[in-house]
Amino acid sequence: MAALTKKQQQVVHFIEQFQSRHGVAPSFKDIAKQFKFRSLTTVADHIRLIRQKGSVASLPGLARSLRVVSPLQPLRRQVADIPIYGDIPAGLAEDRIQEAKGCVSIDIETLGLKPTPRTFALEVRGDSMVGKAILNGDLVVLEHGMTPRSGDVVAALIDNESTLKTYLLNRGKPFLRAENPKYPDLLPANELVIQGVMVALIRKRK
Repeated sequence: MAALTKKQQQVVHFIEQFQSRHGVAPSFKDIAKQFKFRSLTTVADHIRLIRQKGSVASLPGLARSLRVVSPLQPLRRQVADIPIYGDIPAGLAEDRIQEAKGCVSIDIETLGLKPTPRTFALEVRGDSMVGKAILNGDLVVLEHGMTPRSGDVVAALIDNESTLKTYLLNRGKPFLRAENPKYPDLLPANELVIQGVMVALIRKRK
């Protein structure tokens, strides 16, 4: 941000303090009265210059929408909260019911992920996906409604039992493969429902 003049600093401080006390930004009249400016045009000129320097922002056409922009704002990363719907076996498939366990906050830029209302997370239980570096206790972030491609990691219901596995095709027919030789391939006897395709992995700190 460009440096503010002393008067501009005073105006920014007044806006911040006024909003803290009253819950809304000051009007141009409030600013003019505080600094004994002779006209609202003078206030508008000050605000325009301060806005150009990046210290305040406002919504076009909306009264009292001035807000002070923190000098740290460019350093802040965009964070999103993703719901965690229980855990999922990364071993043998299990008949189980998912339960909400809260949410996880993610740094969108670091993960390279843009969550949608269909994004959710599950906690991994088991070791069947270690070949893809998915470990017990990790959180897998999944997107519901995506069409999986061969090789994608998916949360799936196979014959009404849930599991986390790699989605593969054999002569056009889907099946699930563990990334650990201790576990067999899973071929659906009746039904295979993809609950979500993995889009990110979060490793919990020990």
